[in-house]
Amino acid sequence: MKATVLMAMTLDGKIGRSPDHFPDWTGAADKKLFVEMSKRAGVVIMGSKTYDTIGRPLPERKNIVMTRDANRQSEWENLEFTQASPQDILTRLEAEGCVEVILAGGAMVNSLFAEAGLIDEIVVTISPKIFGYGISLFTQEIAMELTLLDVRRIDRDLVCLTYRVLK
Repeated sequence: MKATVLMAMTLDGKIGRSPDHFPDWTGAADKKLFVEMSKRAGVVIMGSKTYDTIGRPLPERKNIVMTRDANRQSEWENLEFTQASPQDILTRLEAEGCVEVILAGGAMVNSLFAEAGLIDEIVVTISPKIFGYGISLFTQEIAMELTLLDVRRIDRDLVCLTYRVLK
């Protein structure tokens, strides 16, 4: 099972100004990349704040929302809320035949998967913005060794970096 963090980030390393900051600042090419990669994987995993900011499940993908609220229920076929651990989520998905997931935010979900050693790749689009404050890629101190796999310009002002996590 391959787990890929897929994030847009400002030049100063922020993925948003606040937990409810709608990601309308990332650019069309970044959104296109997100759609392509997440549809190919077929599963996106996100936290409840990220889901609430989006406001609906992403179409043509299974949406898994990690939450501490046991009362959250889904009215959508492609959306589930879970309190399961990252390892339990991946084990279940693998048993269902899934081979790849996209971690779509936010920093807490990224941190939970990183702490468990479950992140295989990190794909970051660097947007030509500086927030000066805000949310980082992870919520706490995380140590990872990475190797650069790819650098691409995906638009005039957007660069996409792909790293493999060394385990």
